[in-house]
Amino acid sequence: MPYWVYILASQKNGTLYTGVTGRLAERVHLHKTKYQDGFTKEHDVNRLVYCEEHDDVGVAIYREKCIKKWKRAWKLDLIEKDNPNWNDLYDDMF
Repeated sequence: MPYWVYILASQKNGTLYTGVTGRLAERVHLHKTKYQDGFTKEHDVNRLVYCEEHDDVGVAIYREKCIKKWKRAWKLDLIEKDNPNWNDLYDDMF
């Protein structure tokens, strides 16, 4: 089973949220529909702008924790390396 580290954004250069999940499509859908109260619902963070796949849940969790500790500029660089226009990847992937 693949595990995903993902970054959501409210808009280009907007508020960011980093998470980890084993079911990327379902998890992003929950963010998009504002199903749960919390940070992403409060700040309208629902655009999938970055994701990476891992085979090991431990590796994925470690990577998520690392990214969360990064400076904002590093996160922006990570996103823009593969997604310079900040497209919502959800539409293309699912």
